[in-house]
Amino acid sequence: MAECVTDMAQVALCRNSTAAAHLKVISIFTIFVTSVMGVSMPVMLARYFQGKSLYDIAILVIKCFAAGVILATSLVHVLPDAFAALSDCQVASQHPWKDFPFAGLVTLGGVLLALLVDTVASSHVEHAHYTAVDTEEKEGGGGSLSIELVSGGGGGGGGEADRVEELMRLKQKLVSQVLEIGIIFHSVIIGVTMGMSQNVCTIRPLVAALAFHQIFEGLGLGGCIAQAGFGFGTTAYMCFMFSVTTPVGIILGMMLFSVTGYDDSNPKALIMEGLLGSVSSGILIYMALVDLIAVDFFHNKLMNSNLWLKKFSFLALTLGSASMSVLALWA
Repeated sequence: MAECVTDMAQVALCRNSTAAAHLKVISIFTIFVTSVMGVSMPVMLARYFQGKSLYDIAILVIKCFAAGVILATSLVHVLPDAFAALSDCQVASQHPWKDFPFAGLVTLGGVLLALLVDTVASSHVEHAHYTAVDTEEKEGGGGSLSIELVSGGGGGGGGEADRVEELMRLKQKLVSQVLEIGIIFHSVIIGVTMGMSQNVCTIRPLVAALAFHQIFEGLGLGGCIAQAGFGFGTTAYMCFMFSVTTPVGIILGMMLFSVTGYDDSNPKALIMEGLLGSVSSGILIYMALVDLIAVDFFHNKLMNSNLWLKKFSFLALTLGSASMSVLALWA
């Protein structure tokens, strides 16, 4: 308990509401600009390479870098912060928080939730797709058209390959949307926590660190959006939502502090931060390992047929993980 009192005394020395408000206003604009830069860069690169011979390779490498960023975000940033929030002396001294590792339990719940959403949505997409194909076959005159669709009109299975490719595109779109939900959870937590803080010593280094954080996290999400092949409107909407989430979270945090007087060291705020962070971490871990890394390294024909591309993709994955991990020194 003496350690807790010492920590609170240190926070009191850095507490300056006026200076903190100025820093938070600067951070809103800085983080918005860097978020736009990060998430739009992979999308623009994908547009540039589209139609060129290196398009599939470029998209694959960008996605592997993105997977590394997202995996490091979940394991190096979000999960440790969630454990730290729920193990804070003001929370861990109370029931039931001191009786059980709730951060790990809720992270597990986030993984299972992501699996449930992924399974149900994938089943729905596949069912809808094949129902539509069956309807077209019946309307087209029965068996002869059915054989033509499966065989690709005499092309040796081309129609079936097209169906699989279409399902993979729909799956990638689903992955990108669920992934954005997990990242938005994380971004809201970051923003609200920073908005509620009155600690100038904490906020000042966070402004620069979070700017780089949003660039790398934006690269991760943007790489997945680019591969999904959304239309211009959907792509722009998803990029915009990612870009504004953290700034909006900061504004919400400032409003919460003005209404309730709670700052980021309040036990209730710490509990909410820990629980939401744990859920977000579970979702991001599942998406990175199952829907990004496993899909490409074990089921991607382009990578499996080219040993050098697999090595380069692994290097991109490692680089993405390392880039995001280094930022944990500051944020």
